[in-house]
Amino acid sequence: MSTVPAATAAPARTPLPVVLAGARGHGRSHLLNIRRLEERGLVRLAGICELRPLDAAELDGLGDPEQSADLDALLASTGARIAVLSTPIQTHTGMALTAARHGAHLLLEKPPAPSFTEFRRMADGVGAAGVACQIGFQSLGSHAVPAIRRMVGEGAIGELLGVGGAGAWVRDEAYFRRAPWAGRRRLGGVDVVDGVLTNPLAHAVATALALSGATRAEDVEHIETELSHAHSIESDDTSGVRVVTSAGVQVTVAVTLCAETSSEPYVIVHGSRGRITFWYRQDRVLVQRAGHGPVETVYGRTDLLENLVAHVADGEPLLVPPAETGAFMRVVEAVRTAPDPRGIPAAHWHSAPGESAPRRVVDGIDALVDTSADELRLFSELGAPWAPSTRVEAR
Repeated sequence: MSTVPAATAAPARTPLPVVLAGARGHGRSHLLNIRRLEERGLVRLAGICELRPLDAAELDGLGDPEQSADLDALLASTGARIAVLSTPIQTHTGMALTAARHGAHLLLEKPPAPSFTEFRRMADGVGAAGVACQIGFQSLGSHAVPAIRRMVGEGAIGELLGVGGAGAWVRDEAYFRRAPWAGRRRLGGVDVVDGVLTNPLAHAVATALALSGATRAEDVEHIETELSHAHSIESDDTSGVRVVTSAGVQVTVAVTLCAETSSEPYVIVHGSRGRITFWYRQDRVLVQRAGHGPVETVYGRTDLLENLVAHVADGEPLLVPPAETGAFMRVVEAVRTAPDPRGIPAAHWHSAPGESAPRRVVDGIDALVDTSADELRLFSELGAPWAPSTRVEAR
């Protein structure tokens, strides 16, 4: 196995003041990353926006940043140059536009918005304000992505036949009770679209699209969805999607939160003379092609906040601007407008102990997810007895 080192960005001359909105849950990872960049002299944590202030233990090693539940007031008082937004999906557009009005550049968690309309409103608003916006698809910061695109473009695996994505994770019932919006399609009449394809395993979708060469909204020709759930939720926890790109490439992604065992999600790029498998959380790539032995490489990764800092300070190109997530947002819109997900009958799932609550395991789902990525087929096409008999197409 060979290893490609990650590039090291040069420090900015003056640490950029940063405000973090949403510092608990997933936001904790942003807090730790800000501390890492603070130690390198790139940023300074100027403020935290949370409904309940962080205590001393939660702030260990991070000084005494200003705290407020009012993002507007916090941005005004801190003069933050960058806002990191890790808040509920339905708040993304409003908070992004608030930050943009203050001239703050953005790292916005995925999914960037719960609908294509809200996505356009956000992207147009930040563009008009003249601020940069980076969408938090960390996998697209992997150096493996351009490397795989180059290999495909150079014909290393022959003609591109399609791309398959697979994700099988374990989540218990407590996961869907962690917040009022969790597992919801709508909340109080407002779109949320917190489904497995659009949030927890959204990276599988975005990465598969990127490796197919389809990242912008206009790169998508049509979409088919199969949305299901085993848990007692409104949204989907076991679903598949097929995207046909404007270049005629088929992208199929099958994902679940009801696996027997959690495994590393991956994307397979299928060619006429081989395949490339990318475990995107590990930056690990396996190339298998006719006439050659298998080659495995671990690539480096550019942190997206670090890239945003380099963009603001030195004009470095952004890795994941909003336009490069347009194809993903077409998938979000297809999921949003599809009929409500179908419940998987109890005959096809069983209960198992979870980390803090029971969980539901769909029988045989781990193998189905893998087969979908391998054969570019949806669950219904693989004969899953619980899968929708008719797929929903969105143009």
